[in-house]
Amino acid sequence: MFSSIKTSKTNKELVTKLTNKLNLGAENVIARLAYTYSLAQNTKMDLDNILDSSGKEYSLKVLFGDYAEYYIALVCVHYNIYKGDKDVARYVKMHIDDGLVAIFDEVENKSSISGNDFMVNQVEIGLSFLER
Repeated sequence: MFSSIKTSKTNKELVTKLTNKLNLGAENVIARLAYTYSLAQNTKMDLDNILDSSGKEYSLKVLFGDYAEYYIALVCVHYNIYKGDKDVARYVKMHIDDGLVAIFDEVENKSSISGNDFMVNQVEIGLSFLER
């Protein structure tokens, strides 16, 4: 298992901007949200398109807290790989980077959106899929 993840250099700034805009707590909360947001889009990442690792660094413990095994399981199920696969960390990194950009694009021009508003909206979207 890996011990840390680094975002891309560009996304280091996005983490700070999103943390300040959404006011959901520490930067690792935004990184967790970005990771799961990206996975929820059901997109498969191509490892050939991985971004640089010159940005914000998170230890596994800081990034996922006491629930690392669950967060890792999400990416393993998504890609049908084992938790010991050599590419797990790369997929996690790619989904964090992808999610940061996607969330930023969604909230960038919304002056009055709060983190709670964003979260409630995402839960409502998820629930609407269950109703189908």
